[in-house]
Amino acid sequence: SLPATTKITGYDFCEPMLDIARRRAAYEKKSVEFLTGDCMKLPIADASCEAVTIAYGVRNFENREQGLKELARITQDNGSGFASRSSDGITVTGSAKTTATADNAVWVLNVSLSSPTVATAVKKVDADVAALSNYLTKGGIPADGLTLGAVSTFANEEYSNGNATGRILSYRASREVTVRSKDVQLISKLSQGIGSLLATGINANNYGPQYYISNLPELRPQLMSEAMKDAKVRAEALTKAVGGNIGALVNVKAGPIQITTPDSTMTADYGAYDTSTIEKTVTATVSVTFKS
Repeated sequence: SLPATTKITGYDFCEPMLDIARRRAAYEKKSVEFLTGDCMKLPIADASCEAVTIAYGVRNFENREQGLKELARITQDNGSGFASRSSDGITVTGSAKTTATADNAVWVLNVSLSSPTVATAVKKVDADVAALSNYLTKGGIPADGLTLGAVSTFANEEYSNGNATGRILSYRASREVTVRSKDVQLISKLSQGIGSLLATGINANNYGPQYYISNLPELRPQLMSEAMKDAKVRAEALTKAVGGNIGALVNVKAGPIQITTPDSTMTADYGAYDTSTIEKTVTATVSVTFKS
């Protein structure tokens, strides 16, 4: 923990982001001053900061070398507090991203109905599944692209004061219909148009299609290579800003692949795989240590 006398100042050029930071700091009961500023020209005296930290902001620098020099300028000992250093050298994170288009779709729908008897509930479900299957096949899905799950049923019991009375109010039957196709545009079209079928009284729960990419094994090594190059550029910029040079590669640690919606900033510690869109952004990160 930091000493009580420590002064923390946060800078960002985006006022809405600072508002979010202020609310979070207030919630966590942390004393932080947040100011609107430009990292290319900070209104801070030379060597007045014990340490400077920055996360993804580096990638947004208009001029990376100038921005890093500015951060080094305001840090004591000409920037020794700005960079992750150890006895092994300097550690930096490199990243690379690319766009990808899904080429596989899985769409799960669930038909569910209640009725006074099991038999009528099952008959109603079968009728709705037949209507749903007809909509899908007429729309262009081949019969072997549909998988019908088993019919499940359960009784809706009556309760009084939290206790079962032994009386059955109704029976609910349900059945899943799973659609699999490589024609993702067709799946998208059918999912957007299924409202017309549901409007006729078909009881189907529609959670939307899930879209996947199949060439991830080919994308991963390419992105890792580009992320390594980015890490080297960052390390060189950091050390150059403080008058140093990088040495030999010491260690590499690959981060998890992040597959997100286009332009998303979402990340997850164990990787992300968003399946809601056809177009995706695939991001790879590496943590690289160089001798310095």
